[in-house]
Amino acid sequence: MKLPAIWTAESYSLFQKELFQFEDLKYKEFNLKLITTNYKKIGIRMPILKKIAKQISKQNPLEFLKVAKNIYYEEVMIQGLVIATLDQVDEILSFLDSYIQKIDNWALCDSFVTHLKIVSNYPDLFLEKIKQYIKSKNEYEVRVGFVLLLNYYIDDKNLDQIFNFCNQNSLNTYYVKMAKAWLISQCFIQYKEKTLSFLKTNHLDSFTQNRAISKIRDSYRVSKEDKDRVLKYKK
Repeated sequence: MKLPAIWTAESYSLFQKELFQFEDLKYKEFNLKLITTNYKKIGIRMPILKKIAKQISKQNPLEFLKVAKNIYYEEVMIQGLVIATLDQVDEILSFLDSYIQKIDNWALCDSFVTHLKIVSNYPDLFLEKIKQYIKSKNEYEVRVGFVLLLNYYIDDKNLDQIFNFCNQNSLNTYYVKMAKAWLISQCFIQYKEKTLSFLKTNHLDSFTQNRAISKIRDSYRVSKEDKDRVLKYKK
């Protein structure tokens, strides 16, 4: 895709129109069933979005982000991918909170967090952001917090704090509970005995606890013996 040499309101409008050359109607129909969003959808496959974002990141990403709009799901996804790969942490932080407010579905959340590799270089800084997000009343801001923990914080140092976060009375919404369950299942894979202790005594609702157990049992990295073992902790 040929990108504008300079990002302006006019050149960005042309960029939006150019995105339609990648429209895949069959994929769009599939995607509409999979992902609920308030944004309009063009129907562009993820590898193409990643490629476009990579092109932007190599040229003038900050100028792109200054003029970017929020009409189409795909352009919001591209924004997240560009932000996640900015070189400087200060640059990322300048866009981070405002971008998270644009997230209205699990795919925008998880794709953004997965690509936000810089978190590993600044764990204490981003842990403070996680504490902020988990206290939010915004479902996807809370999910961002738990998916950040899932991707970058499952280790000896942070395990107890992860369980404390899971015990907090964060939003009782589907995509928050699913993120918690996913996180707990991954903790089990890496820290089985400590996670078993958490499953024995916690403040989780039955949906989250049982979904975590289900995810543990679905994992090919868990032995049959351990899959049977966790069943006794169903609520």
